[in-house]
Parts: sequence; structure tokens; C-alpha cells
Amino acid sequence: MILEGKNIVLGVTGGIAAYKSVEVASRLVKAGALVDVIMTASAQKLVTPLTFQAITHRPVVTEMFALLAESEIGHVSLAQRADALVVAPATANCLAKLAGGIADDMLTTTALATEAPLVLAPAMESHMWTNPLTQANVARLRELRDVTLVGPACGRLASGAVGPGRMSEPWEIVDAMRWALGRTGPLKGRRAVVTAGGTREPLDPIRYLGNRSSGQMGYALARRLRDRGAPVTLITAPTSLPVPIGVACVTVETAEEMYGAVLEAIRDADLLIMAAAVADYRPAEVAEQKIKKGETGLTLDLTPTVDILREVGQLPGAEGLIKVGFAAETEDLIANAQAKLASKKLDLVVANDPRKAMGSERSQVVLLSAEGRVEELPELPKEEVAERIVDWVERRIQQGTWSDR
Repeated sequence: MILEGKNIVLGVTGGIAAYKSVEVASRLVKAGALVDVIMTASAQKLVTPLTFQAITHRPVVTEMFALLAESEIGHVSLAQRADALVVAPATANCLAKLAGGIADDMLTTTALATEAPLVLAPAMESHMWTNPLTQANVARLRELRDVTLVGPACGRLASGAVGPGRMSEPWEIVDAMRWALGRTGPLKGRRAVVTAGGTREPLDPIRYLGNRSSGQMGYALARRLRDRGAPVTLITAPTSLPVPIGVACVTVETAEEMYGAVLEAIRDADLLIMAAAVADYRPAEVAEQKIKKGETGLTLDLTPTVDILREVGQLPGAEGLIKVGFAAETEDLIANAQAKLASKKLDLVVANDPRKAMGSERSQVVLLSAEGRVEELPELPKEEVAERIVDWVERRIQQGTWSDR
């Protein structure tokens, strides 16, 4: 949503990874961005301009002195209207030109003329990337410009070698653009802590008690908060999800570990959203060796885990921390959610039936505020549910109903 309506200039240089830039363009268009592609002469030997034009439905700029419209100078017009400029792949040659202020083609000229954030996705042979000259160029760019560097990744390269220099995946590049665009957003400076995933309570060295939480909601909330400028710490139990670009991540496994990580993270935080499915019980004793299967049933002695939200609510100064909790209920949804809202001193509780949401990309929730407001949302993708929750947080901050920490 942060990309919707944004003018994005996508620069494509002559690296073999140029073919992956087609997917970058596609993802940007699907996100609602207006994408203007600039291709260097070398890039055109690897991917045709027609490919990008078919994806973006806009002319592809290939000439240094191109006129985009009558009386419009190409590099000036693109530079002025760009909300962000991304170069993917960014070759060693391109990085050197950008660092030195060289403007000898349409891409480098536009980059020199724009004040928009610059997102670079380096891609080159490993020795070229680790060369001190390339590293010096990268350091100079970071020092002198608003630059977001995404990658390079380690992996198999076109040469057949394995090492650093592989261009980041298209989703990572687009995610980095969201981060770059959102850093001056309305929640700039509001530090947020988000928990995600389902905790695992060990039973023996190879088994654990857990739940079906996928972590999707917590990760979506972390992305949406980041997109609005908030520095975000994501405290996550094990999931298969990639960590959003620009989000600090702390990995935990048990409820006790999550509690300790939350206490550490909220010291300078303004907002805590507990989206994790924290186990209510853990085995009273953890077997040192694998429990063997027997002929009879197995009886487990369980003990309650720490109630993180309740403990946080009782901390000195906790009244200045925005606290959002989730209520996963299979019966009496509203009544149980209201009880949780009051007992844990929350500002907002997000209630849902987990049987319909866990593992799914969609969810239907009810928002209940401490002031008594109840808002039932229709079934939506979890990304949009996260957007609605962050909308609510932002409105309340703007209204000044929470103390300004």
C-alpha cells in the first residue's frame, strides 16, 4: 500500500541478473506503483526493452537524450517526479559511477539529478564485490547519499562459483523499497515491538508442545509499522517466514525466552503488539533423553507459562506503553475478549476464532478498545487486517489519547 501511486524509476544495468529485474518491475506494478524503466546499453543485450514495456505499460528509456514528452528533458523529468530510484542489478561499474558522480548515460544522469531515495541491489562476481575499490565505492555512497543497499546474497553465480555477489530476490528488493519510502512516515520515531509465531515448550530433546500459528499476522504487522516509519523489533518464535527488510529480529523458542526478550525490547518502546501465540502451559519437567513409546498412555504434568501481557501491564511506567493484544477464542468471542482487555490493561484487543485463521492468509477479527468501541471487520487478507490495526494505532497517537513518551 505504501507503493500505491508512487513514481518508481527502475534502473537496469548489464548484469546477468537483469532477467530477475523483470519480476521486480512486475511486483512494483502489482503494488500500484507507476514504474519507469531505464536500461543501459549493456542491459539491452540481456533483456529487451519490450519485455519491461509489456510489464509496466510505459515506454522504456534507453537513450541519453530521450524526450519523454514534448519539451520534457528525460533525465530531469524522471529525476524530479521519482519517489524512489532502484538499480537492480547494480554492477560494479554502476556503483563506481554513482560513487564518483559520473553521468555518462541516462541512468547515472538521472541518479545524479534526483533527490529521491536510492535503493541499490548489487550483483557481480565475488572477487569484484570484495575488491577494496568496490567496497570503498559502497562506503562513499552510504556516506554521501540516502542509499539503501539490499544484498548481495551468497549463492551460485553465473560463473559457476559460489560466494557473495548474487542479486537479492525480487521480493527483497521491493521490500527494501517499502522500507526506504516509509522511513519518514507518520510513525517515525515511534519504537514498536511486535511478537509473532507460536512458542515451543520442550518435552524432551526432540519433541515439544506447540500450536498451529504461522506467524503471518505478526510479520504483517511488523511490515506495516515499518512502512509508516516506526523502528520495529520483531520477536519471533520459529516460523518459515522471511524477516522483513529493515526490521530488527530477535528469535526465541519458549514463552520464557519471549518474556525476557519483550522485557528487554520495551525499555525504550512506545508500542507493544503481542501477536504471538504463546503457549499457556509447559511440561513441568523436560526429559533429558527421548521419551520411548510404551504400551500404555503417557501422562504429562503441565505447569502454567508466564503471562507476558499481564506482567508487562504491572511494570512501573507501563501506562505509557501502548499495548495491543490478541484474543484467540473458540466460544463467547466478544465476552472473553472484553475480559482480556480489562484484566491485562490493554489499549486494544484483536479478537478472532483461531480455527478460521491459523495457517490461513485471511482472517476475520473484531477490534475492541479500552474506551468501549467495538469494530467488526469483514474477512480480509492478513496484510489488510494488519493495515487496519496500524490505522487504529496511528489515529489514537494523532488524537493524543496516549502519553507522548
